[in-house]
This record gives sequence, C-alpha cells and structure tokens, in this order.
Amino acid sequence: MWSQLFLQGCKAGLPLFPRSRAGIKILWRRLSTMKLESSEFQSLFTPGLKSVAELFDKANYELRIAGGAVRDLLNGMNPQDVDFATTATPTQMKEMFQAEGIRMINNRGEKHGTITARLHEQNFEITTLRIDLVTDGRHAEVEFTTDWEKDAERRDLTINSMFLGLDGTLYDYFNGYTDLKNNKIRFVGHANERIQEDYLRILRYFRFYGKIAEKPGDHESKTLEAIKENAKGLAGISGERIWVELRKILIGQHVNHLIRLMYELGVAGYIGLPINGNLQEFDTVCKNVQNLFPKAMTVLTSLLKVPDDITKLDLRLKISKDDKNLGLFLLKHRRDLVKATDTAEPIKPYQDFVIDSREADAISRICELLKYQGEEHLLKEMQQWSVPTFPISGHDIRKMGISSGKEIGIVLQQLRDQWKKSDYRMDKEELLSYVKKGEESGKEVNF
Repeated sequence: MWSQLFLQGCKAGLPLFPRSRAGIKILWRRLSTMKLESSEFQSLFTPGLKSVAELFDKANYELRIAGGAVRDLLNGMNPQDVDFATTATPTQMKEMFQAEGIRMINNRGEKHGTITARLHEQNFEITTLRIDLVTDGRHAEVEFTTDWEKDAERRDLTINSMFLGLDGTLYDYFNGYTDLKNNKIRFVGHANERIQEDYLRILRYFRFYGKIAEKPGDHESKTLEAIKENAKGLAGISGERIWVELRKILIGQHVNHLIRLMYELGVAGYIGLPINGNLQEFDTVCKNVQNLFPKAMTVLTSLLKVPDDITKLDLRLKISKDDKNLGLFLLKHRRDLVKATDTAEPIKPYQDFVIDSREADAISRICELLKYQGEEHLLKEMQQWSVPTFPISGHDIRKMGISSGKEIGIVLQQLRDQWKKSDYRMDKEELLSYVKKGEESGKEVNF
C-alpha cells in the first residue's frame, strides 16, 4: 500500500517527505490530495458557513471551496472572496433553501449554475459543477455535472482549478499545488484549447504571472506560442472586461516585462494599447514607481504620447472619467510641473499647483505625478501636507471699500500670490495691511 502511495505522490509532483507550510499538514490519502489545517482556513467557519455546510450535508450534496480562495489559503492568506462549488443543481439548491426559508439574491447567474444565498448577514455564492459544451471565445453553453474533475478541467489555470473540502481536504486534479509552490503559471491541459474557450484568459495568464511568478521570463514556449496565435481573439472581448484584467496587470509585479511581452506577441493592439507605445518612457516610469503603489492609469499613461491617445484608449476600454482625467493631467504636466531646484523647498511648485487649482482631487493627482516622476521623498512630504486655507475672501475686500467685482478679483489674486511667497504663513491681518496701505496712498494695490 505504501509503495503505491509513494508512486502516486511522485506522479502528482508531491514532496517525498511531507513538510508543514503556512499551517498546511500533508497527509497521503490518494492522488493529489492533502489536508489543510491553518488559522486562515478555520476563520472561514462563520455561523453562516456552518449553517450552509449542515444544510448541504443533510441533503447529501457535496460542497467545496473553489477557485482563488483555495489558492490564497494554500499561500497562507485570508481570501477576500470565497466561492463554493457543489454537486447540487440550481433547482435542487433553490428547493433546499426555500424549504428552510433562506433568502436568495441576484438570480442573474442561475443559468450558469450559480445561486447566491444569504444567511447570518453573509452572502454565499454557490455554483453547480459544470462542463462547457460550446464556447465562442467569450461565452459558453454549460451542462451540469457531478464530476469534480470535469469541472476542474474547464478552468483556466492549474492554480485556480483546485477544490477544498470543508474538512480541509484538498482536491487537486492538475498539480495546481505543485505549480503554486514552484510559482509556476500554467494552463489546465492545452493552452490553445483553454484560450479559445475564452480569449480573456490570455490577460488572466499575464495577471496571475504578475501575482505568482518570482521572476520575469519564466514562461513555457508552448504557452507563448498559443497566446501569439490567439491574440486576435481579444478583439471580440468587451473593453470593460479587458480593463478589469489590464489594470491589475499594471499594478502587479513584472509589469515592465509583461507589457513588453504583450507587444512582442501581438496582444497590445487588440486590447487598446497604442501600436507605437512609448516603451522607453514606460521603462523609466516602471522603475520610478517601484514600491510607490501607483494607480493603473499612472503606469499606463507612460505608454501614451498625446491627448488623442487617451481618447482612443477610452473608446476601446471604456475607462472611468477619473482615469481619463488623470491620464490627461499626467500627459499635460509630466514635463512642465517639476520640483524646484533654486530653492530650499523643492516641493513648492506642486504645493502652489494645489493651491491654485482649488480642486478636491488635486493632491491625489499631484501624488500620482510624483510617483510617475519617481520623487519618493517629495511624495511622502505631499502625503503629509495639510492644505492651508487662504484667509481672505471677497467679502473681506468689499469691507475695505472696494466694490468692483473685477478689482476685487485682481486684489484677491495679488494677495494670494503674496501669501504663496510667504509659504502660506501670512495671516488675514498681514495680508489686508497691504490693501490698507494702498488705500492710504491712493494707489492700486501692488506687491
């Protein structure tokens, strides 16, 4: 018996001598299974999950954790979202929940097998095991099944194809755990087939590479060939879906390598990136923003050359108004708004811009510009800076006897400039004293 288990373990790529990792205890049970015992796993067992588990167990339906949550738990992380898979059909789940008076919400996923139940103020998204019968690169017609391996086979990457029983047993049909330990990103089965089922998987491959892989360039040649052959399929994918993946790639690891690879493999043009992207600027900005946590649009803007590039990008990806405005801001100011070199306060030009703009998101945009320019020290200073309030209003000027709206505007701007020169230290009385001096001399206020 032990010799058979030994051979099975070797074939599955499991270690010869089990070791503990992130609270994981490996037990030889059968091919590619192990036992997970960690605090992260145990923390999932809320009153809601316990109730769901009891319900499925009572009805003799299998219920397991699926997808990304399994990957995160194996890495010793608390998953943000937990999805479940089951042998129960949507109809069977609905009957079971209705019999217990459990509320179900969001029925849009029902035709694909997903039922969302709400228990103890917690939502549980549970999907019936399925097989993709027909796919067109964007959507799939599915058939429900009770075969866990068949469901795992239709998933995109090996690290996303594992299931975790509620008793802690891992079910790994395609060596996903081995790939996870080795920081390897591979498609389940043949890359060409998986990609043609949904062309967005090309970007998912890049995204998870930036999340899991330890170093750039560690790709299987067959995978890159499959991506290159199928890149044009991305033309049929909606911009919204592409932007969801692309923005995660842009703020992940190895972004410089991955974006350049997209250009080399012919992917860039199909997802809205400029054909002649400014890769030299992109290289520089990728170095500048390391460890500064930039927004995706900050990194992406470095590929763009002119405002029209933003317009084209928006037409393809349907980016948000905030992303569009940030891109236009960075394009406009990345060269002309720079630190001062002739003063002891190099951050002053950025602070003056914030004061003059008077916009709520001015500091946020300036912080992204500082990341873009690689000004880490000035970024920290800007993040800690409390924007001072200009102490003078038009009402104050009117009380001085100046009634012309145009003249009030001129005086306010002159006082604002004087206030900026004082590093925002002058108070209301000091500033108004200039107006008084002008009145006493019978001359216009000039500084």
